[in-house]
Amino acid sequence: MSTRRPRRPDVTTVELVGGTEALELDLRDHDDRWAEVFAEHRRRILDALPVLDVDVQHIGSTSVPGLAAKPIVDIVVAVPDITAEEDYLDALLAAGYALRTREPGHRLVRTPARDVHVHIYERGDEAVVDYLLLRDRLRSDADDRALYEETKRSLMRSRWDDMNAYADAKTGVILAITARARAARAREPRRDVGPAAENPVRE
Repeated sequence: MSTRRPRRPDVTTVELVGGTEALELDLRDHDDRWAEVFAEHRRRILDALPVLDVDVQHIGSTSVPGLAAKPIVDIVVAVPDITAEEDYLDALLAAGYALRTREPGHRLVRTPARDVHVHIYERGDEAVVDYLLLRDRLRSDADDRALYEETKRSLMRSRWDDMNAYADAKTGVILAITARARAARAREPRRDVGPAAENPVRE
């Protein structure tokens, strides 16, 4: 779709559809089927947005072989204009996803079963870069992968009011791992973040 129309202001508040939800922590050994679930939903997303130029990537712990994870497949979709919800949101809802979060720079839709979360950002958003840096670092560095898993297992021994509180508690280790990934990338020849195998080419 054309992005030449005037850009409108983004939302300025956080809308959490359904309100705060109870946290259910269920850390499982890595399951190769998570990659298959991603592939299925990648195709569903591309089919729902046939004329919109989007990038679709598997992120989060389920995207890292060998890493224990909650059985929730996280996907990031980069769109040309986050404020142009008519270009993507209605189509994703029609494809079976439900709106969970609307906040500045970010929308989250998910399956009714809550086992697939689709994070929508604008192309070029630093959050997308950080998601991919973290994913690729955890895929390639065994020490950071072990650190991240142990952090999650340690946090599971505490009580959390909701998923956001649990996620916030992981921020420190995520920032540290991402910083190491950024430093390592700076020492390497320039390359795109993310493996070519997940380059979002439409089929």
